[in-house]
Amino acid sequence: MSDTDIPRAHRHRSARGDSSRRDRERTRDRERDRERTRDRDRERERDGDGQRDRSRKHESRTRRGVSSADEGRADRRSRSQSQSQRRERERAGGHEERERERAERQQRRERERERERQRERERQRHPGPERIRPSKQKKSRVVSGAAMEEGRTRGWGFRFGHARDDSYDSLRKEDLYSQPEKKKKTKMSKRKKWIIGGICALVLLIIIIVAAVVGSKKKSGGSSDSPSSSASNSDVPTKWISTYLDPSTWASTEDFNTTFTDEMVGGLPIMGLYSDWDDSAQANDNVPPLNQAWGDYTKKPARGVNLGGWLSIEPFITPSLFNYPLSAGIVDEWTLCAHLGAKAAETIENHYNTFVDESTFKDIADAGLDHVRIPFSYWAVKVYDGDQYIYRTSWRYLLRGIEWARKYGLRVNLDLHGLPGSQNGWNHSGRQGQINWLNGTNGDLNAQRSLDIHNSLSQFFSQKRYQNIITHYGLANEPKMTYLDHDKVINWTETAFKLVRKNGYKGLVIFGDGFMGLNNWQGLMQGYDGLVLDVHQYVIFNVNQIDFTHQKKVQYACAGWTEQAEQSQDTKTGYGPTQFAEWSQADTDCAQYVTNVGQGSRWEGTLTGNASTAVLSPGCPTKNSQCSCAQANADPSKWSAEYKKFLSMFAEAQMYSFEKGLGWWYWTWKTESSPQWSYQAGMQAGVLPKKAYDRDFNCDVEVPDFSKEGLPEYY
Repeated sequence: MSDTDIPRAHRHRSARGDSSRRDRERTRDRERDRERTRDRDRERERDGDGQRDRSRKHESRTRRGVSSADEGRADRRSRSQSQSQRRERERAGGHEERERERAERQQRRERERERERQRERERQRHPGPERIRPSKQKKSRVVSGAAMEEGRTRGWGFRFGHARDDSYDSLRKEDLYSQPEKKKKTKMSKRKKWIIGGICALVLLIIIIVAAVVGSKKKSGGSSDSPSSSASNSDVPTKWISTYLDPSTWASTEDFNTTFTDEMVGGLPIMGLYSDWDDSAQANDNVPPLNQAWGDYTKKPARGVNLGGWLSIEPFITPSLFNYPLSAGIVDEWTLCAHLGAKAAETIENHYNTFVDESTFKDIADAGLDHVRIPFSYWAVKVYDGDQYIYRTSWRYLLRGIEWARKYGLRVNLDLHGLPGSQNGWNHSGRQGQINWLNGTNGDLNAQRSLDIHNSLSQFFSQKRYQNIITHYGLANEPKMTYLDHDKVINWTETAFKLVRKNGYKGLVIFGDGFMGLNNWQGLMQGYDGLVLDVHQYVIFNVNQIDFTHQKKVQYACAGWTEQAEQSQDTKTGYGPTQFAEWSQADTDCAQYVTNVGQGSRWEGTLTGNASTAVLSPGCPTKNSQCSCAQANADPSKWSAEYKKFLSMFAEAQMYSFEKGLGWWYWTWKTESSPQWSYQAGMQAGVLPKKAYDRDFNCDVEVPDFSKEGLPEYY
């Protein structure tokens, strides 16, 4: 039947059906086109961030029916192509083709889902690559070793989530996620190696940094410790942080115990001490080890040396600390601390920490000496309102010094060198000028304060750890009894002795002769077991002795001082037990500051001061303009052979004399620039014996006339 044979109405229904069928097919074609478009968009999304954005925008416009000139043309081309394909499929069997395409679409979706699941699994195992940010975002850095931080390791930033390295721009995401399985495993293995390598590098860097810090602390004196391991205040209670008990504030912790403790004995801290000690050391073969009793000092006299100028600062021993214009008025430790102000603690502790160290005690023992006298002042224990001194820093160094002495078998003579108010008004008492100890408005107050100091000290040094090593305990260095009330001094001394004994100290207790003259002590304070008179012998602080010739000075030591020692030892003619804790081989008062800062000398006749102490005419034996300090203050290398012979004989004559008592302590071990006052410098110059117990001169031969041997008396 031809079309013309079909009724008109039927032809309209048929046309409408064909149109409807074509509309449905066009709709399906558009759906397939949209599906293909989505597939292409997904592929383009993996090609780059920008393409993904454009694909999303195009898909969104497609869903909303958004049209533009470009989109219209693309849509017409797509519809034309779809219609051509549809006609071909219809001729080949459209239904089967559509089913096949539907199956392919389903398979593609399944593959895409599988790829998404695979990517999720990869993100779980290796989260780094998934954190890759779009290149337009701000770059970030994550420290992971020096090379990585400086960007010198190519590609690490990309792999570890840093900003992506430009050298990896060509690395597409498909290369990471769309490779065959074998290649993906290879890539992941390399990625693991990068991660492991980075971790190892970081650990190595940490180890190097820690080692460097520990090493630097050891170099700085820390015992790993110190002080110097270096001490930390992490275990210090809040109330003690940044105080004298806080080990992190100590200039040095070498040989100190830096475990925090606020334990006190007699109100004094045991800071820095270890719980154990060893008293088996022996100073030399001529004396017993510490753990054996010394015995009778009249039969085995002490041979020792002072550590003057260390914990009680003295200008002539360390003149560098007093290198100021005279107008500044810095003449003693009080004025020095006041001038330094906030810097005083650091300056003073640096002096404590450097002027004396462990080698000092070793050298003392090597010199054949067996005792060491350690002067210290009351501010090691306590300070009072208005005091300028540094509180308790010297206490810590005193405790360490005693332990160093123990290590080398040296017995210790404790010497309280400066008392509250000053017991003599001299610079080595801490404050030059007035004597306010047992004298003046606060005399009684300072007397009691001094007893309080000894109450603490004697309790502390009565501990078992000190019973073998603290053999001598000094009450007051050089009280100026030519000025003070004798009775007050004697009453105070007896009270202090009883207090020390009550607190358990069993060694020798020492009190100064006060410059009264040894014969004037006969009958005074006798009957106290272990109370010893201390005498300091010099020829240079008296105008009637400094003018002795070289020969007469040696003769005076051999005869005069020997006689005094023997008379003082006898209770019928003197006090009784007598020791000689200060002397030197200096035959002039030329050393800088030895007569006070800014004052001259008796030797040259330039000593200023008040009317009673000034000496303004030459005092050397020639008593004329020839008297000069130039030779006395010269370097030992410039001393003549005759002068060295005199100095050696003068020193050994004194050793001989003072061993008629309970022994001697040379003043002092070390000075900065006064070799005639330094045992260390004297040994180096050859004017002191290499061993204190092995001497050449014992006052048993005639003393020569040195002037006839070519030694001028003004020298």
